[in-house]
Amino acid sequence: MNLTNPFSLAGKTILVTGASSGIGRSISIACSRMGASVIITGRNEGRLASTLSAMSGEGHSLLPVDLATDDGISSLASQVPALDGVVHSAGIGHRLPCKMITGRDVDEVMGINFKSAVLLQAELLRGKKIKKSASLVFIASRAAESPSIGNALYSASKGALISYAKCLSLELAPRLIRVNCICPAMVWTDLILQGGLSKEDLEKEQLKYPLKRYGVPEDISGLAVYLLSDASSWMTGSCVDITGGENKL
Repeated sequence: MNLTNPFSLAGKTILVTGASSGIGRSISIACSRMGASVIITGRNEGRLASTLSAMSGEGHSLLPVDLATDDGISSLASQVPALDGVVHSAGIGHRLPCKMITGRDVDEVMGINFKSAVLLQAELLRGKKIKKSASLVFIASRAAESPSIGNALYSASKGALISYAKCLSLELAPRLIRVNCICPAMVWTDLILQGGLSKEDLEKEQLKYPLKRYGVPEDISGLAVYLLSDASSWMTGSCVDITGGENKL
């Protein structure tokens, strides 16, 4: 552990998925500022380049791939070096009444929010791309335990991710590899603006939170840095709520 700064990521190589926007973008920038060499990935090369341009330091790289495909997962896993940390942040929002859900909806949401993370992580482990004492962070959601109308598939996908991560933490503990989830409540990203409410409605709703606001991506990136750093070396199998005080089930 860096005794000067226990949250330093100097000397660590971190992979961040979903790095082209929102929480993934913010985590990538924060990790670079803490000294990590960061590999960012997502589907949109232009937006990834924007993230890269906002990062500090040198030695970073971008790998545009589509993790919803087997080829994309294999390509990414084969190109990355041995990793000290992975942040699984790729995901999509989805609001639809339960009676309207189709097989295509299930495949799309579970495929991106759950399946792609599981298969990528498996490929990285098989390829021996995860170092001993590494840290794996999954961006889940309070939605897994906080139901809302129309949010069934998204909530289910994040609940599945949490259950998977807890099992993974047990399997990897002998190698001192830590596995934790971050479960944010509402955060100002493109995802919440796609949920059917206007920005004005959301601005009113956020005042119901004890801290009187929704989160911003930077609120989440600080917690991710902690989980990736040696400061969290005795923490695994945990799901950390970060909610502005809003814990209503």
